[in-house]
Amino acid sequence: MSVIAGIARRIARPHLPRRTVRLRMTLLYGGLFLVSGASLLAITYVLVRHAVGAPPAKEPLPLAPDDASTMLPPRPEARGRKVYTADDLARQTDEVMHEFLVQSGFALALMLVISIVLGWIVAGRMLRPLRMITATAQDISATSLHQRLDLAGPDDELKELGHTFDSLLGRLETAFEAQRRFVANASHELRTPLARQRALGQVVLGDPEASVESLRSAHERILAAGVQQEQLIEGLLTLAKSQGGIDVREPFDLARLTVEVVYSRRAEAQFRSVTFHPSVSPALAVGHRNLAERLVTNLVDNAMRHNTPNGWIQVVTGTSEGRATITVTNSGPVVPPDAIDQLFQPFQRLGATRAARAEGHGLGLSIVQAVAYAHDATLTTVARPEGGLSISVGFPAVSAPVPPAGPPRPEHAAARTR
Repeated sequence: MSVIAGIARRIARPHLPRRTVRLRMTLLYGGLFLVSGASLLAITYVLVRHAVGAPPAKEPLPLAPDDASTMLPPRPEARGRKVYTADDLARQTDEVMHEFLVQSGFALALMLVISIVLGWIVAGRMLRPLRMITATAQDISATSLHQRLDLAGPDDELKELGHTFDSLLGRLETAFEAQRRFVANASHELRTPLARQRALGQVVLGDPEASVESLRSAHERILAAGVQQEQLIEGLLTLAKSQGGIDVREPFDLARLTVEVVYSRRAEAQFRSVTFHPSVSPALAVGHRNLAERLVTNLVDNAMRHNTPNGWIQVVTGTSEGRATITVTNSGPVVPPDAIDQLFQPFQRLGATRAARAEGHGLGLSIVQAVAYAHDATLTTVARPEGGLSISVGFPAVSAPVPPAGPPRPEHAAARTR
């Protein structure tokens, strides 16, 4: 019964063709030709009718009495011929105009059919690049983003659309490759401390003569590996949060925040024989304070880790061109200018391999870049010819009075050094 009901519904409501762009363009071409042809036919009919003239009067004109006596008999050569009256001429004119109108209507109908067929063909040729784009988009998947359209032909809107689509595919391919590298590197970074923890536990458990001191030492090393994991996971979460953008933006004092970070890193700087040269000026920014604090911390930590013995770090804050800026400049090894982009990639360490690992996880500057992007901040990095980097970040500033940036409270500094 359901099948019969479905057939009945289809008969009651016949299936109409899908209203594609090609069909709409064809109907548009046919409609325009029909309007133009009908207008031309009407104008031609009026002009021809006007040229032929109005039909003569139906009633014969009366003759004057004198005219009857002056009428001459018909000439011999005119005898036997049909004499046309005014009514005959008017009727013949009407028949000619009617025949003209009918024949023109047939010609218009024929040309309308031809124009619809030609419009269908022309619309198909014009929409061929769109069909190519649609087919390519349907075929492309995450494993075939290398495909491109490479549309040929005139430099028109369709070719520009094809180039835009190719550019989009290029950006998607780059993003997918970066994601694959990120997942592979993150998996390796997380697997290494886990393997170290498992190896330490197996060695201790497999030692029948393990003492309390050896167990304590093994557990301390396991806890250190756990701390390394926590730092990596925290860095990944911060990176993901920064790349997702920020919803709430509040004013914060970039100068005071910088002083707090520098104050909390004094002990480590002394251990590394690195000297701070802060130059703090008022700088009120707007954004997410915790993320901005992580940005400043990563800049300072990066400057300390990649420095030289008896090196220095200059930290400058202020307001420039309507932005609250912080600039961290440090001494250190020479960085090739063409390697700066590599420094901001996750898990990328300049001159370090997985066999010979450098300090840190390689997330510091990538988090800096993500936080700056989330704040719509400017990020400028310059490799110093004598060694080291100079990194400047400009946050959107707030026009408001800024309190002086003094040293942080002792309890606050102690909390940051734990």
